Amino acid sequence: MTRVTITTKKSRHANKFGKLIFDDGTVLEGMGFGYSTTVFGEIVFNTGMVGYPETLTDPSYSGQILTLTYPLVGNYGVPDPTIKDPDGIPKFFESNKIQIRGLVVHELSLSASHWNLSLTLDEWMNNEKIPGISGIDTRELTKKIRKGGVMMAALVVSDSEIDEEKIRKQLQSAPKYVSEKFMDAVSTSQEEVYGQTGEPVVVIDTGAKNSILRNIRNLGYKVIKLPWDTSFEKIISYKPKGVVISNGPGDPQNCPDTIETAKKLIESNIPTLGICLGAQIIGIAGNTKTYKLKYGHRGQNKPCVNLDNDQIYVTSQNHGYGIDPVSLKNSDFNLWFKNVDDNTVEGIKHKIKNCIAVQFHPEATPGPYDCKFVFEELSHLMGEGNTAKK
Repeated sequence: MTRVTITTKKSRHANKFGKLIFDDGTVLEGMGFGYSTTVFGEIVFNTGMVGYPETLTDPSYSGQILTLTYPLVGNYGVPDPTIKDPDGIPKFFESNKIQIRGLVVHELSLSASHWNLSLTLDEWMNNEKIPGISGIDTRELTKKIRKGGVMMAALVVSDSEIDEEKIRKQLQSAPKYVSEKFMDAVSTSQEEVYGQTGEPVVVIDTGAKNSILRNIRNLGYKVIKLPWDTSFEKIISYKPKGVVISNGPGDPQNCPDTIETAKKLIESNIPTLGICLGAQIIGIAGNTKTYKLKYGHRGQNKPCVNLDNDQIYVTSQNHGYGIDPVSLKNSDFNLWFKNVDDNTVEGIKHKIKNCIAVQFHPEATPGPYDCKFVFEELSHLMGEGNTAKK
């Protein structure tokens, strides 16, 4: 019988001073961990129970301070960030770095134990210069965000006492999340190719998770990842079988180049799939409107109903903007999925072209795999050329 060695490590970057200061004046004090610094960002919450390595590296969280509602975080540590799959894609992470600006938890586990453990959570965050705070009543904090909506906050981790008044003043002058433009920070700056076999599928990188690349590769296609502002002419020069517009952070209106490209993709009837931010971009390209949600959808248990068959799927989600359902009436799209909890738009299909989009994450990671069939829908469009209407 093979024996597995279970690695255990202790936290080394905890027990610091920590404060969370909101733009409405609220101040929460806790134990700082990770890297000693001050960050400003939009504070949001995620209701997932597991998967913090994947969550923290999701580019859709760029510019945000993330609250994890599950009460104990860090007990299984972090796997080795350098390990990659056969295609050269990081095996355990959704990008090549931590994307959040800061982390808020109820309790940080001061020891971590797991067969795949390489780093403790606080060690990983310290290495990547990300601050965290523990000892916060995350239940109360989540209720505050649900009631008042997302807001700007400052997270301070320090080796010495914190000057609260100084941070308040800095917070007032810090750039607001809604005005920030994230694409140059989260998108690749050059062509990246994954896989040597299969017909090409172009991924327009507006903050693409690695799992999108993995799922396309698993279907047998070669992935060509291109910058967010790549022109339509450049994209079609690769003679792609299909195109995916990825997830990502911020307001879709801040991606005008991608919106114009999406319009041309639709007009040319190139099979196209939009995911999360990509769904909003495709929606705008097809004459829908978008809006900012009060506190967003972030978690792994969001129920969505497929209106084609009335089947309910449990989905993984991470977005703060959505497609206005009223605007669908005069658009080029039909409603495909809707959220069971609040009836928001979760998926659309073009009325006549080979174009589909979902607001949730069919690649999950972390979360349920119920909706991986969405990639097969794209493969169907690419393989048979039938319209999404079918």
